[in-house]
Amino acid sequence: MGQGKKEANRSQTEKDKVGIKRVKGENFYRDAKKMKQVNILRGGHATRDAQGNITQAALFQSREKPKARIEPNRKWFGNTRVIAQNALAQFRENLGAKVNDPYSVLLQRNKLPMSLLKTSDKIPRMQVVENESYSSTFGPKAQRKRPKINVGNMSELAETTTELDAKFKERLESEAHLQTEPTDYIQEAREAVFFKGQSRRIWNELYKVIDSSDVIIHVLDARDPAGTRCKSVEQYLKNDAPHKHLIYVLNKTDLVPTWAAAEWVKELSKDYPTLAFHASVTNSFGKGSLIQLLRQFSILHKDKKQISVGLIGYPNTGKSSIINTLVNSKDAVKVAPIPGETKIWQYVRLTRKIYLIDCPGVCPPNPEDTETDILLRGVVRVERVTNPEQHIQAVLDRCKPHHLERTYDIRGWENDPNRFLELLARKGGKLLKGGEVDETAVAKMVLNDFMRGKIPWFCPLRGDNHKGETSGEARLRGRLGELRMKRERPEDVEQAAEDDAAAAIAENVQDDGFAKII
Repeated sequence: MGQGKKEANRSQTEKDKVGIKRVKGENFYRDAKKMKQVNILRGGHATRDAQGNITQAALFQSREKPKARIEPNRKWFGNTRVIAQNALAQFRENLGAKVNDPYSVLLQRNKLPMSLLKTSDKIPRMQVVENESYSSTFGPKAQRKRPKINVGNMSELAETTTELDAKFKERLESEAHLQTEPTDYIQEAREAVFFKGQSRRIWNELYKVIDSSDVIIHVLDARDPAGTRCKSVEQYLKNDAPHKHLIYVLNKTDLVPTWAAAEWVKELSKDYPTLAFHASVTNSFGKGSLIQLLRQFSILHKDKKQISVGLIGYPNTGKSSIINTLVNSKDAVKVAPIPGETKIWQYVRLTRKIYLIDCPGVCPPNPEDTETDILLRGVVRVERVTNPEQHIQAVLDRCKPHHLERTYDIRGWENDPNRFLELLARKGGKLLKGGEVDETAVAKMVLNDFMRGKIPWFCPLRGDNHKGETSGEARLRGRLGELRMKRERPEDVEQAAEDDAAAAIAENVQDDGFAKII
């Protein structure tokens, strides 16, 4: 009875040990799996005899070599991709001349030896003179490739030094707005409304648009192109995203003279391709040229099913209006004559291969910009400014007196903002109790008229805003082709314009009686 009970307990114990595999003659305390691990830890050394010869190689150290053969391929006997140093240097020079050309695009970048074309100027070089002698570098026993010397005589060296110094000074001037000089006074605190377009949410939307776009359209206000340029964004695209295409669109060209817009287009075209544009669903200008340019970019990216075009720029420059003009719809995206209407980025389909991305307006911070500059660029809504009457003097400085007289039909303020507001308030009936002038309401009205284009003004390229006003030939040419807005003018101004036009036509008439096509 007791012996059968012991036998049953032994059988049950052996059934519980499922993972252990018993082998005859094996150690009772170690199974096969454990012994294999121990042998691996003890191994790694070869077995040698008394003379030190290897009788058994260690694991993974066998001296037996397998038979190897090369796969037959005709590429072994064909041409190989090699290039000489002189051809590589010439190609590097040609590429360097075209890399800064805004109208040249590098195709098939993957097939070019870009690692050989890039120079290592930023990497600190070794002291070559200490490591290699002059004879081993320049003599008949030279072991190195021929060094490249950029200058041939002292005069060329002087010219190169002058050019480098000019570029260095230009770079310092471009970076001057990012640095603040130490002064003895503290900068005046600004209202929160003047920091619009600088929040983290706006910058996140901007970078989302940049990352998602293949082509970026920088929309500028034709009245002040230099003031509405985001140079920090351009520098970011140039350094961190050189593969993205950037173009300028000079919007609101109907508010400036033709010669002024033509000068700005010519100047901005030196940096990037620039187009003049007038956003209007019914009577637009530049729509066909812009669509044709976008189709050219679409052809360049044949490997993609579609390309995305992002529109960036200052608030109230007309980014959403340009999208509505291209799509030929008034409600493709929401537009308004006030800044900050676009809150988030939006995708709009232009064609089967081109998509447009609308972006909220961004205003990069600049310590040199005053509150008046920020307000007159259209970044801030006038209704939220506490003292709008203090910015009227800047409006009077930028606008010509006869334009203000023609717009409001008032005279005799003698460049006095208070007198100007008083005359305008009494003419329009903007009075408070007791006949007091409501300067705040009148100032807001003037600022809105200034930003919405009711008052003619613009910033010329050369600082001479009287150019072209007495030259009827320049106005007659109309290089950009847009139609000028018809305004009511006094009879003497109309008569002077007719005389200028007649004189220009008389100059263009040839001897045979035919006029030249301009």
